[in-house]
Amino acid sequence: MHIYRADLRDLAACLALDGSYDTDFVRQVTQVEEDAQVVTRFRVAALPRTMHVAYPSWGEALLAHQERGDLILVAAEAAEVRGYINVETQPDQSLAWLHHLVIAPVYRRQGIGAALLARGIQHARQQSLSQMMTLVQSKNHPAIKFLERNRFAFCGYNERFYRNKDIGLYFVRGL
Repeated sequence: MHIYRADLRDLAACLALDGSYDTDFVRQVTQVEEDAQVVTRFRVAALPRTMHVAYPSWGEALLAHQERGDLILVAAEAAEVRGYINVETQPDQSLAWLHHLVIAPVYRRQGIGAALLARGIQHARQQSLSQMMTLVQSKNHPAIKFLERNRFAFCGYNERFYRNKDIGLYFVRGL
């Protein structure tokens, strides 16, 4: 497996990757007012059946990220792009923002995502950044478990982040 910085030819292959996923769980949020405080709770709820979820479309934004100099790495074998990661650095916040980590379904759970993430973290450390943050859909249980295995911790949410009104969950890890 070769991991290298993407060039313009790689972007089309990145966008062609199927980022959809199957999930059996969702993080449900409840808010109640208790003693003049708003208390928010998340619980992992099992779905009645496996749900197939399309990856949120973002098309032209990848080219914009490439043009502004964000880190876009691809993992490829025999000229076949199997996955990619997109990391934006925000030096004023000492933050690396993990925008996308997509692995083709047939190659998932083979260490490609972990290898790409490790390279993204290495890049952020070389930039003297102190943390990496990302945002995922509340129903993206596979990504949440991946993040937790890689030392990311839940740190917040946005109830109306996605166009389809899915809840966005923020995760962060120190570098």
